[in-house]
Amino acid sequence: MFRGQYEHTLDGKGRISVPARFREVLADLDATGENADRIILTRTFEHCLVVYPMDKWLNFEEKIRRLPQFNPNVQRLKRVYVAGAVEVSIDSHGRLLVPQAMRDYAELERECVWVGQLETIELWSQEKWQGAVDQALADPEELSAAMSELGL
Repeated sequence: MFRGQYEHTLDGKGRISVPARFREVLADLDATGENADRIILTRTFEHCLVVYPMDKWLNFEEKIRRLPQFNPNVQRLKRVYVAGAVEVSIDSHGRLLVPQAMRDYAELERECVWVGQLETIELWSQEKWQGAVDQALADPEELSAAMSELGL
């Protein structure tokens, strides 16, 4: 499982190191040893990027495939997640190249934050990540109530 947050720097060519702990998890998830360095990078609705291990992405695609294709919400989901998805590889130095269009979408410049989300990983600009955390903590009572409703 992916957990925790790690600050990393995007270089001038658009490469960023994947945290060593996340690379270990990717390797552990890949029983065959063939796909540990192949991941899917896509957009989210919150102007950050999300990384899926290949097997989790294929499962996600299968779930989407079973949804009603003419449902407007399904169409929107496919336009953001599926159309925006690219397969990227982690190089021998533990880095991945974030395509320019994705860097622009997520407003990634230099300082970035990798965020573990159990089965996926998010990549945020440091500024946007801090804003998301501040927003989540803005109303602790509402957050507590939401967690209770979810049975947590």
